[in-house]
Amino acid sequence: MTETMTTSNQPPDRSEESPRSGLRSGSLERRGGAQLQTDQGNTTIADSVVSKIAGVATREVPGVHDMGKGASRAFGALKDKLPVGASGPNPARGVKVEVGERQAAVDLDIVVDYGASIVDVAQSVRKNVVDRVEGMTGLEVVEVNISVDDVWLGEEEPEAEPRVQ
Repeated sequence: MTETMTTSNQPPDRSEESPRSGLRSGSLERRGGAQLQTDQGNTTIADSVVSKIAGVATREVPGVHDMGKGASRAFGALKDKLPVGASGPNPARGVKVEVGERQAAVDLDIVVDYGASIVDVAQSVRKNVVDRVEGMTGLEVVEVNISVDDVWLGEEEPEAEPRVQ
């Protein structure tokens, strides 16, 4: 398989980059023409906002059963059963983001349904997260890293009756 890449003759602007993901500070025009920085003021977007958007976008993809690593999912399942607090799963569980002034990087921990193509699910998740985050925030998503931590095999079987009473 051969990929074709289009390159620019200009070197990339690497001023004030984050060492982790190449995030650069500065202004970026939002797709569609709106700006995050204008003469009238600046718009800043919190990491938690991007995390929630990415989490919801990930859960929209068929084949994604849950999000988060084992301990996070166990704690979240316990919290979901309590009558106090918000209903439903935390939309940011399993999501870690790094947000700059113009760009964002997203790391996701997901559980895939058994039988689903992990490659197809990952591609769909990546596309949906990029589309939703860029569309809602105007930030350029420079990377979406996906870690498949488990495969959901179905409902766990209830414990059998003890043979000896």
